[in-house]
Amino acid sequence: MTAHVLAGALADDGRRRIFAAIVLGATSATEVAARTGLAARVVLTGVRRLTDAGLVTGEDGALAADEASLRAAARDSHPADDADPDVDPVLRTFMRAGVLVSLPAQRGRRRVLLAHIAEQSFEPGTRYPERAVDDALKPWCAAGGSDHATLRRCLIDEQLLTREHGIYQRP
Repeated sequence: MTAHVLAGALADDGRRRIFAAIVLGATSATEVAARTGLAARVVLTGVRRLTDAGLVTGEDGALAADEASLRAAARDSHPADDADPDVDPVLRTFMRAGVLVSLPAQRGRRRVLLAHIAEQSFEPGTRYPERAVDDALKPWCAAGGSDHATLRRCLIDEQLLTREHGIYQRP
């Protein structure tokens, strides 16, 4: 389970209430419904989502928080102690494992990130058709932090790529 999955599973107020009831001792959907005041259908759907996310187990028909999964998620989500001090803090903040997790709202930070992407993806002076640019940008967007079309537009807006008649070039 990743922090993203955990946050998604607990993003809904109803699922948080369901999870809290289970953590506090409710062992069946009926008990959860009674403690939370939620409809049985909502509880069953929430329990299924929490189970799919790895937060709840239903072994032997008794609901329980999956403590082993939570411990593993906490252990695996610790940042590396040996983080490279030479890496720009903007890149450490907005990228994980070489993938863009979000675009910074602040223009200066966004420019640092876009310059890095442009330098890593495109050779200066080489001409690229739009399809090749899209193919080069899609891997950066694998985490859902942005989409390749937005990234391409930002690179153009920041003049890190030029476009003329559908051909792109890094100046």
